[in-house]
Amino acid sequence: SMAEGAGSGPRLAELLAAGRRLWEEVETGAEPSSGAPAVQDKVRQGLDALRQAAAMVAQLDLFSENEELEEIASADLKYLLLPALLGALTLKQVDLSKRLEHLESARAHFWRFLKLCRSYGLGSFRLPPASPPGEEDAGTPSPGGPAATQPNLVAMASSRQAKIERYKQKKELENRLASMKTSVESGQADEDQIREFYILQIQKWINTSLEEIESIDQEMVILRNRGTAKQSSAPPHGTSRQVRTPMKPFILTRDAAQAKVFGAGYPGLPTMTVDDWYEQRRRQGVVSGQSAPQRAPGITDEELQKQQQEKKEEEDDEEALQKARNWDDWKDTHPRGYGNRQNVG
Repeated sequence: SMAEGAGSGPRLAELLAAGRRLWEEVETGAEPSSGAPAVQDKVRQGLDALRQAAAMVAQLDLFSENEELEEIASADLKYLLLPALLGALTLKQVDLSKRLEHLESARAHFWRFLKLCRSYGLGSFRLPPASPPGEEDAGTPSPGGPAATQPNLVAMASSRQAKIERYKQKKELENRLASMKTSVESGQADEDQIREFYILQIQKWINTSLEEIESIDQEMVILRNRGTAKQSSAPPHGTSRQVRTPMKPFILTRDAAQAKVFGAGYPGLPTMTVDDWYEQRRRQGVVSGQSAPQRAPGITDEELQKQQQEKKEEEDDEEALQKARNWDDWKDTHPRGYGNRQNVG
């Protein structure tokens, strides 16, 4: 193989293996938060190793746009994964003030990976646009106004179908990879099996890359609309305050039946049931799972409100009592007219 022959073979293989191991540890890690310093250390080390490996691959000229898949040595196929792994680890960085940069960089890695796969005829998929939608015309309103941005239901249905297909394929791929992994890693697999194993891995990462580009594009639209693109308004370096989406006006209804009634009378305002509202706020990380009032089964809204009211009154009584006590204590130690020094006579 060309890489092994170039003398940097073992070093290159180690770098790829290290980067990949670190990515897997971050991806399946036990740490509850990806922002934990230990996790971010792994992200940095992994990116380092993969960048060095990618630089070597470029130097060795391992892959070229006008080469056939058969011309790549089986042992070198795994290096095709480098840009995809780089993209995946780039997304694991948590510095909010650089989020847009990280998204752009990750997208470029995934796109390069997909383009390389296309040139080798790996996978049948449509290559996404090279830059995120709205990049070129970020400042101009879309032609045809809001109507032009109405979702196309046919396209949505077919993309949903495509997602279901992709999900099924992904599960099949993962099962086949899992069953081959041991024999490949223990060195018992023959050349054909090794080749098939790496090509399956590449196909798995093609699916991942397509999914990631799709969600990166969605997140970039949100960030741009929020104006976080102007780095000035981003939170200062080192703060991890989550950016909250401003709420649009809506009518809060008690339940779906009421939502129907209100919806008819106020076509301009969307209606939302209390549960929907909690769910939405929870997803935005504003309301923790706990702050939705906990209710025992079978309690109606009225009873729940009454309970909350009583609880509030108890708390208010407690507070009023404390205030009265404090006032009595103060009067005991401060004679009448204390502090009134102007009016001496």
